[in-house]
Amino acid sequence: MVVHQNKDLVVKVPKEFSFKENLGYMQRSSNECMFEIRDDKIIKAITLADEMLLLEVSEGVNGCLVLRFLGNFHPTNEKVRDQVVHYVREWFDLENDLKPFYAMAEKDLLLQKAIDEFYGLRNIGIPDLFEALVWGILGQQINLTYAYTLKRRLVETFGSSIEWEGRLYWIFPEAKVIANLTVEDLAPLKMTVKKCEYLIGVAGLIVEGSLSKSLVRGTGDFKEAEKMLVSIRGIGPWTANYVLMRCLRFPNAFPIADVGLHNAIKHVTGVEEKPTKEEILKLAAPWKGWESYATFYLWRFLY
Repeated sequence: MVVHQNKDLVVKVPKEFSFKENLGYMQRSSNECMFEIRDDKIIKAITLADEMLLLEVSEGVNGCLVLRFLGNFHPTNEKVRDQVVHYVREWFDLENDLKPFYAMAEKDLLLQKAIDEFYGLRNIGIPDLFEALVWGILGQQINLTYAYTLKRRLVETFGSSIEWEGRLYWIFPEAKVIANLTVEDLAPLKMTVKKCEYLIGVAGLIVEGSLSKSLVRGTGDFKEAEKMLVSIRGIGPWTANYVLMRCLRFPNAFPIADVGLHNAIKHVTGVEEKPTKEEILKLAAPWKGWESYATFYLWRFLY
């Protein structure tokens, strides 16, 4: 439900939502370039219906989200305002009823502590498929800190921006921009040649229309969606499942080979050895249908 207060939009949230917990998650990297958090408010530039908007998200009365547009970067009509609300609801995964997840997790030895500590945390999404794929590719085989550095270089070199109160707010590069680049164009960003090729290739698929959210979701089946993504050069099972979690919202997406997941399991169980795939599958048996949220909550112990 959306309530209009003057020019602000007030978005009601589920009981199982904590702005504080989500804000804490979003503050985990000081090198994040896609939004800024200032005075417990999130400021983010977005493009919808060819309009560049500068959006502020804060907590209002009764935990609601208050959406405010800054400077002259506001929607020109009601239709775009509705799209902003849809974007925010998707970004914070507000349509997902977490009551069944919490009921399951309360009885799960690995997840009990996670939901106690992070109750109200949502799987903060990456609504744009190209951005999600790029972030997944950038994060392959490197630590999170360097992945953020690569993302900032890419965004500040090839993205667009809004200036407000002396600060720049960045919008992720469009696929059509990256599709027209060469490996040499990307070389100054200091990523591997392979990653440069992967980014250009994925961008090309999106530009030509052979890869989109609707096409992947249209498979209607997690395994088919995973297969579609893994068939793309540069996207293995980890990247595919990451994107299926964070962008396409498949609840059973499960990056089982993820090092962070292994370390989180070690953290919770107190064991020294990395769990085997068979051990993880056994531990994850009760999570059926909630693998992505279980993974996200376990990651939160580390990131």
